[in-house]
Amino acid sequence: MTMVTPRAPEPPPQDQDEEMLVPQQEVEVFEGPQPMEESMPAVDNESLPDASTSRFTWKIESISKHSGRKTHSDIFVVGGYSWRVLVFPTGNNVNHLSMYLDVADAKSLPIGWSRSAQFSLAVINQLDSKHSVRKEVTHTFNSRESDWGFTSFMPLIDLYDPSKGYIVNDQCIIEAEVAVRKIVDYWNYDSKKETGYVGLKNQGATCYMNSLLQTLYHIPYFRKAVYHMPTVDTPSGSIPLALQSLFYRLQHGDNSISTKELTKSFGWDSYESFMQHDVQELNRVLCEKLEDKMKGTIVEGTIQKLFEGHHMNYIECIGVDYKSTRKESFYDLALDVKGCSDVYASFDKYVAVEMLDGDNKYQSEKYGLQV
Repeated sequence: MTMVTPRAPEPPPQDQDEEMLVPQQEVEVFEGPQPMEESMPAVDNESLPDASTSRFTWKIESISKHSGRKTHSDIFVVGGYSWRVLVFPTGNNVNHLSMYLDVADAKSLPIGWSRSAQFSLAVINQLDSKHSVRKEVTHTFNSRESDWGFTSFMPLIDLYDPSKGYIVNDQCIIEAEVAVRKIVDYWNYDSKKETGYVGLKNQGATCYMNSLLQTLYHIPYFRKAVYHMPTVDTPSGSIPLALQSLFYRLQHGDNSISTKELTKSFGWDSYESFMQHDVQELNRVLCEKLEDKMKGTIVEGTIQKLFEGHHMNYIECIGVDYKSTRKESFYDLALDVKGCSDVYASFDKYVAVEMLDGDNKYQSEKYGLQV
């Protein structure tokens, strides 16, 4: 049987006399909904207050008397804005109950207004709440789409069936839960101002690479070692210089950073930038290149100190008195995720005892094939 026990790599010593180069801050459709009707045109990209959630219950008395026309609920306020529920008790030109969330003051709002909301609408089953009908959607309301919801919310035949429990004593209970979200104007969004960081541009299909680069960037000791690497004059011909330039602009730039210089230093053309690569393989190749470039410099051995771990491969035979241990190093581990609820479960699976039997028996030095 085999048992493998990984041991985490020891953190590299830090030079207390040298300043670590780190940033000043830490950072960290639903199918079916349709617009009901248009409101007055109107345009300001207002910024909403903090996200807010509220639940509103509307009891429609004598619902049978509302047949043939639309009806509005009372106004309720969520996120500093006025809302109401709009219902067509006999359907909006369909054989279904039609129901929408409506911006109550749409006609009086300034030009260019918009607001984003995630909301659910429900018809409560008064006999058994578990059979209530609820639908959910997210929508950005604006002057052209000031109401949004479901034209075919539920069949009228079910709604008005007395045995179903949706209408009791001619009363129907509607529930709306609304969460108003702050609208982000991505055209004018200032990442540096909002988060302290600028991020990387996607060069085509390089999201996997961007994730790796930003992970490495946020390891202060790694970033410091990259800054101390000797370089040549042209970034396109030098991985160390291209990486130094990229890290410096990530740290001090005001706008998102291009990775083209770095991929040129890899020897990639535009075709390579539009191909998905394995991020683990890229990490391994990049670290090997950097490890080689660091040889003979003051940062030699950094990659090994940062990323190398060790595990002990242990084998014990059941039928004979024989044991074998072998220490092995690794830069990464391949962990199973299928059937594992978290990374700890993956590690437990990695170090689980494995029986070597059948065609997989262990060839011992003294006793031949053994279980």
